[in-house]
Amino acid sequence: MAINGIYGNTISMASKALDFLWTKESVISDNLANVETPAYKAKYVTFEEEFQRRLEAAGNGSARDVAKAIDASRCQINTSDEESSRVDGNNVNADVEIMELTRTSLQYQYLLRSVTSDITRLNTVIKGQ
Repeated sequence: MAINGIYGNTISMASKALDFLWTKESVISDNLANVETPAYKAKYVTFEEEFQRRLEAAGNGSARDVAKAIDASRCQINTSDEESSRVDGNNVNADVEIMELTRTSLQYQYLLRSVTSDITRLNTVIKGQ
């Protein structure tokens, strides 16, 4: 039996969320690396709205429909159109980026621990311990 058969679509959803958070951390790190680059425009990642919309659309369908909706959800990297207060045109706010990176890292760690815990419980049940 596949692991998703036991947990429904929970593991697939967690995997997509982890992918999103990983991408978000990478984008934030790029923003911070370019904080002194003239005319650099901050980037950000969107995912939640599309993910929610796809899940709601598949909500009345089968588990397979939900699995397809999860699989079809993608992160999108966008460029901020926020005006810069700096003379060089760079609109990266390092304080905001560091706070967001910290928050994203904590979310990633929490979700990874949750998935690890689910798999550990499944392993314990399989071994009969």
